[in-house]
Amino acid sequence: MGESQQLIRPRALLLDMDGTLTRPLLDFARIRADIGIAPGRPILETIADMDTPRRLEATAILERHEETAARESTLNDGAIEILAWARQRQIGTALITRNSRQSVTTVLFRHGLRLNCVLAREDGPIKPDPQPLLTACDRLGVMPKTAWMIGDGLHDIEAANAAQIRSVWISHRSERSFAATPWKSVSDLIELMAMLNSTTIADVDIADSKMGS
Repeated sequence: MGESQQLIRPRALLLDMDGTLTRPLLDFARIRADIGIAPGRPILETIADMDTPRRLEATAILERHEETAARESTLNDGAIEILAWARQRQIGTALITRNSRQSVTTVLFRHGLRLNCVLAREDGPIKPDPQPLLTACDRLGVMPKTAWMIGDGLHDIEAANAAQIRSVWISHRSERSFAATPWKSVSDLIELMAMLNSTTIADVDIADSKMGS
C-alpha cells in the first residue's frame, strides 16, 4: 500500500467495538473457564467445533458475559468525536465486531451511537476473515482501498491485511504482541483524531465536489 507523505482522507471508517469504541470489559480468561475452554484457545472458533448441545450451552454463557459487559460499557475518549467528525464530512462508518448483535445493540443504545453499518457475528464470517470488512465497504459504497479499519486486536489487523484495507492499530500504549503488521499505529482515539484531522481530500473527491456544485 504505497502512499505519498500526505495522508489522504478515508472514505469510510470501519471500527471494532470492544477495546476500540468501548473500553475493554470482557474477561476472556473467566469466559474460557466458565465454558471449559483451555487457556489461550480461541473462544468462538472452539465453540463452533462443539456438538450442538454443548455449543448452545457455551454460546449462552458467552452471551451472558457479553451482555453484562455491554450494559456496563464506557466509551473510550474520542469515540464520540470521531463518529461526529465522520458524519460531518459524509464519511461512512461501520461497526464490525465478533460480539453478538444483542450486545452491540445494547452498546449503541446505551451511548446513543449512530453508524451507517453494523456487522456482528450473526451476520456471517467473522474477523479475521476479510469478508465482513468487504461487506461493509460494499454497503457504504466505497472501494476497500479507500477505507480504514480501526481496531486494537490481532483479528482487526489480519482481516484488514487480507482485505487490502489500511489498518490503524490502537495500542493503548502497549507493545504489539502479534506478528501481523498494521499500516499505522496510534496510542488511542485521541491520537487517531489528530491523524484524521491531518488528512487531505483526494483529488478525485475535490473533482466530484466541483461537479456537484
